[in-house]
Amino acid sequence: MDGAKDLGHEHVEQYAVDNLKDQDRSAVPVTLLNLTPEEREERSKALVKKIDIRLLIMMLIMYILNYLDRNNIAAAKLAGLQADLNLTGDQYQICVSILFVGYLLMQVPSNMILNKFGKPSIYLPGCMVVWGVISCCTALAQDFAGLLAVRFFLGFIEAAYFPGCLYLLSSWYTRKELVKRTALLYAGSLISGAFSGLISAGITSGLNGARGIAAWRWLFIIEGSLTIFVALIAFFIVPDLPRTTPWLSDDEKVLAAWRLEEDIGEDDWVDSEHQSMFHGAKLAIMDPKAWLLLGLIYGCTSAGAVTTFFPSVMAGLGRDNIDTLLLTTPPYLIGTIIVLINAWHADKTGERYFHMCIPPIIAIVSFILAMAGNNFAARYVAMCIMLGGIYSSYVVALGYISNILPRPAAKRAAALAFINCMSNVCQIYTPYLYPDSASPRYVTAFSVNIGMCAMTFIFATILRIYLGRLNKQLDQEEGTDLAASANANEEHGLPGVAVRQGFRFLL
Repeated sequence: MDGAKDLGHEHVEQYAVDNLKDQDRSAVPVTLLNLTPEEREERSKALVKKIDIRLLIMMLIMYILNYLDRNNIAAAKLAGLQADLNLTGDQYQICVSILFVGYLLMQVPSNMILNKFGKPSIYLPGCMVVWGVISCCTALAQDFAGLLAVRFFLGFIEAAYFPGCLYLLSSWYTRKELVKRTALLYAGSLISGAFSGLISAGITSGLNGARGIAAWRWLFIIEGSLTIFVALIAFFIVPDLPRTTPWLSDDEKVLAAWRLEEDIGEDDWVDSEHQSMFHGAKLAIMDPKAWLLLGLIYGCTSAGAVTTFFPSVMAGLGRDNIDTLLLTTPPYLIGTIIVLINAWHADKTGERYFHMCIPPIIAIVSFILAMAGNNFAARYVAMCIMLGGIYSSYVVALGYISNILPRPAAKRAAALAFINCMSNVCQIYTPYLYPDSASPRYVTAFSVNIGMCAMTFIFATILRIYLGRLNKQLDQEEGTDLAASANANEEHGLPGVAVRQGFRFLL
């Protein structure tokens, strides 16, 4: 077992089925037992490729539309929404923040329901159809009350998607595959920001007044209709869980489930009868790792609220509305590239801490630069590196939830929803940091964002120290009879019986 210790210090885990002791080989599925390691590897690669095509691409498209429908109100503001609905004072900010009230209320219950019944192929596209309809209905709003109501219900339904999607990814991919897939998923939000500016510019310049309908109303009608169309296709593409996906062969189902069991050392989702929703939520809330991750991700989410007001912040650069919308595209594309490179390197090396604590330092520099002066070039460069600095840390941390809170499945589902829910509390008050009167430097908002990025760095450091101590504890317990203490381990944030397989937390 000394080899497993050494690998633990290199932040990787050893799960070599071909090296299992004879007494452990009974746990290997019969269909895999007689395969050579090379054959298992080839089958695993083919399965992952198949899942990537069916799951990852569809999830990315769905998330692009999820983010478009949530944040297109910023472009609608530039297109005349605020004037047409006679919004005064803080009414626009209230309409932005109310979405996240509904968003917070539904996330944890939604993921608990999804985990219990194990049918994401029906649940996620179904929610998508509903929020697409609600997004279209935004075009019918005639006053502050109407816009407020539709935004609340949009957030309530959209809440199901992102934590549900993170849970679905964690049900198919191993820990060392997960971060770059999470990054590819979240790239959808950044890509949507890039496309949003282009789409909004096209609609604003080409459809304003068409058929007597204002440009901002066309924005909601077109993007909401596209969401509904994609959701109907998603019903036939999105997989369920490894044991319940009908378009996998029996051997592929066994392999998909075994890959996860091999990675963690414990079985994952079996059937709905084995899922205890409230016990999983209790385990998640009682685990200190969940709260440390919450602090880390909260800092990223709060600073990342700048994306909701990106067109308004860009307007402070002094260009007209169409140019402002077009100028939002490069920062999002650059941010996407930075995020993907950071995530790819995190998965390749198995290292997590530096990939989470270095990006917020870059973000701090960008906020300082954005506040420092009125020079267009300097401020635009700051905007271009700002998003990459914020979200590079964020996506690694999202994947880290499933890395260090992997089992049981009900706990992982609850933790994903709980952390994502609580980290979005900031979205309720951040709109008030970006009033029009604060343009162009947004000193208060950017100063708060600097503090939030520092918070991310601090919690990443505390989490690194805590996980290092847990790994040392697992080193000391190695070789003892851990089966008898599996439940006690789980109650104290350790991965149950998985420690028998040499499990160590990625650091």
